[in-house]
Amino acid sequence: MANVVVVGAQWGDEGKGKIVDWLSERADIIARFQGGHNAGHTLVIDGEVFKLSLLPSGIVRGGKLSVIGNGVVLDPWHLVKEIDGLRSQGVTVSPETLMIAENTPLILPIHGELDRARESQNSVAKIGTTGRGIGPAYEDKVGRRSIRVADLADDATLETRVDRALVHHNALRAGLGLDPVDRDKLLADLRAIAPAVLEYAGPVWKVLNENRKAGKRILFEGAQGSLLDIDFGTYPFVTSSNVLAGQAATGTGIGPGSIDFVLGIVKAYTTRVGEGPFPAELTDEVGQRLGERGHEFGTVTGRKRRCGWFDAVLVRQTCATSGVNGIALTKLDVLDGFETLKICVGYELDGQRLDYLPIASDQQARCTPIYEEMPGWSESTEGARSWADLPAEAIKYVRRVEELIECPVALLSTSPERDDTILVTDPFAD
Repeated sequence: MANVVVVGAQWGDEGKGKIVDWLSERADIIARFQGGHNAGHTLVIDGEVFKLSLLPSGIVRGGKLSVIGNGVVLDPWHLVKEIDGLRSQGVTVSPETLMIAENTPLILPIHGELDRARESQNSVAKIGTTGRGIGPAYEDKVGRRSIRVADLADDATLETRVDRALVHHNALRAGLGLDPVDRDKLLADLRAIAPAVLEYAGPVWKVLNENRKAGKRILFEGAQGSLLDIDFGTYPFVTSSNVLAGQAATGTGIGPGSIDFVLGIVKAYTTRVGEGPFPAELTDEVGQRLGERGHEFGTVTGRKRRCGWFDAVLVRQTCATSGVNGIALTKLDVLDGFETLKICVGYELDGQRLDYLPIASDQQARCTPIYEEMPGWSESTEGARSWADLPAEAIKYVRRVEELIECPVALLSTSPERDDTILVTDPFAD
């Protein structure tokens, strides 16, 4: 049976939550493979809003196993808070519906403190971090001083891991003018939260591989967007993990040959939260109109998103680096009523035309967009569930996007509601 990876193909906020939720009906297991609780997914199901930032979107569906893989960094206190919030909305969360990889690194309070202290004292170039400790937690993972889920089960191991981490962190904190970490309090807090995490812990790699061999369908859910990838994003204004589809394998412990279809989520225009280059950004009334109509505020941070026309150059690039087989185009309805639409089809840099975004940050900042204009449409596309419901000009816009990004549209989303989706190609088809 087909296994599908879902990745954001812009700067995040593309509508992955709804698409993953929609696809999860066809899946047996939904696995999150990178990022932390800096990610935000908003689901609207029968008028009820669910806001997720750590748990896989499939958790709101009964009868599915949701998995948090080792590629994620896990804040255990946020995990408990998010679970409690879902339970208050009637969602069942239990060891039968949620599994956390035993080798998942933990985000500690000291990671968030370090994150915020660095950002507040950085007078050179702020990254725009959420301040939730994601980056420092990944640093500890690479530095081999993480406390992982399995460590919570053995007190002697836990003390050793904490002591190793504090040798590093107390030196950093001294340089930033922060007090040393209260070791005893940190250990007490970890011991207190341990049972709430350990009840979900298990060998995710083993469970996924066994289910794959048994013919179960696995949906791999990414967070953020490909342009925030630590290697291929707009560095240094990126997240601290690999966001591309290849991370689904290493972030869960399943081989890359198990991935059958990569679905890239793409908004019908472009948005970005935080700092960094954005060639097609609109700072005029058109950009404001896109933001207002699209309700462009971050799910996690509440920060206003920067808006611009669709950038086909960037999406073509991310489709290549993630090996995207088809895209899910979201928020088409936000473009309703525009007399003229524009699509970025290239960049001009120092008098030369480019068909890709250069890797050097100074060159990225100097790129100016080259636009192609298309007629808009006055009719509403909101809630459309078939091609016949779409205006002719909207269909032409979608077809032109396909041509420019060199990738077909597999799904088309026309509102936040789960069922307002046009299926063109089923990613789970054998």
